Amino acid sequence: MISYIKKIIPLSWKTKLILFSLNKKSVSDFSFKVLNNKKRRIFIFLAADYGNLGDVAITYAQHKFLNIFFPECLVTEIPISKTLEGIAFVKKTIKPNDIITTVGGGNMGDLYASIELYRRLVIANFHKNQIISFPQTIDFKDDKKGIRALNKTVKTYSKHPNLTLIAREHKSFDFYTVNFPKNKIILTPDIVLSQNQSIPQTNRNGAIICLRNDKEKKLTNIQEVTLVNLLKNEFSTVTNRDTHIGGQGLGLKNRVGSLKLIWSDFKKSELVITDRLHGMIFCYITGTPALVFLNNNHKVKSSYFWINNAAHIKLVEDLSEISIKKALQEVKGTQTEIETKSFLKKYQPIIDAIKN
Repeated sequence: MISYIKKIIPLSWKTKLILFSLNKKSVSDFSFKVLNNKKRRIFIFLAADYGNLGDVAITYAQHKFLNIFFPECLVTEIPISKTLEGIAFVKKTIKPNDIITTVGGGNMGDLYASIELYRRLVIANFHKNQIISFPQTIDFKDDKKGIRALNKTVKTYSKHPNLTLIAREHKSFDFYTVNFPKNKIILTPDIVLSQNQSIPQTNRNGAIICLRNDKEKKLTNIQEVTLVNLLKNEFSTVTNRDTHIGGQGLGLKNRVGSLKLIWSDFKKSELVITDRLHGMIFCYITGTPALVFLNNNHKVKSSYFWINNAAHIKLVEDLSEISIKKALQEVKGTQTEIETKSFLKKYQPIIDAIKN
């Protein structure tokens, strides 16, 4: 009976009960450390400690970005698996000039409802501090469930007096502008594009397949088989690699090590085919030739806007064999050095938002 009751209790109720309990704990009882220093702090909530290397890369890049441009501040990650404990702990230790950030990505919406619930909780619990939501794709379905979820998010976000929402592509920027008029809205690329992992260059051999196998997949099984056969005719080796390694509550060393490993694998490959947004971005930042295919929402195509001049990355929307072969020949063997300095200027709105 007890297990049945637990199952039917909504997650939103459970989180409120847990937070109520955690708020009664003393600071010394939390797993987070109390640091005795006078530095201004920047917190990164919803930090990825699970096996999606795209989200791990976002957390990694966001942390690096904040360290580079705000060296006077102490940057602290709050893993998503410890969100509720993190909220309770930070509320007890935060100072008025400290800043809350939430990780960027593609999980703002009703597709990943639990993450959006956590984000709303973070925003609702820190009204006295500036909050920056790092570059996100927002996507709510246009049905009763999606509209109801959007209304909850709009209500929570709109109540915050100093919340900046950052879109990582124009479609999300337009959506923010229409639905969140009370919040500050800015537009920048996905934060992982601030990284340069192309040096040192290595010898390249073979091809890598990095395709989705989840609810965002758009390619059919027949189309995927056709792609694999084309690659086998062109390259000496063809291996499968995914940006999702599985697991929850992963330690920092484990997840960053896995991230560095996939970057290394891409740098050793002559070509990657992918329909994952961060598969495409990993290819860009490592200088790896890539054919990119669409997923079932707009985030791949919309984010391609920022790198559409890159000679080594080709978005393929026409899935005919002739079109794919042509695209393959256009990128195969492309040598690219990533120029980071000019690209970093695209993130100036984030720097300005935090400084102001």
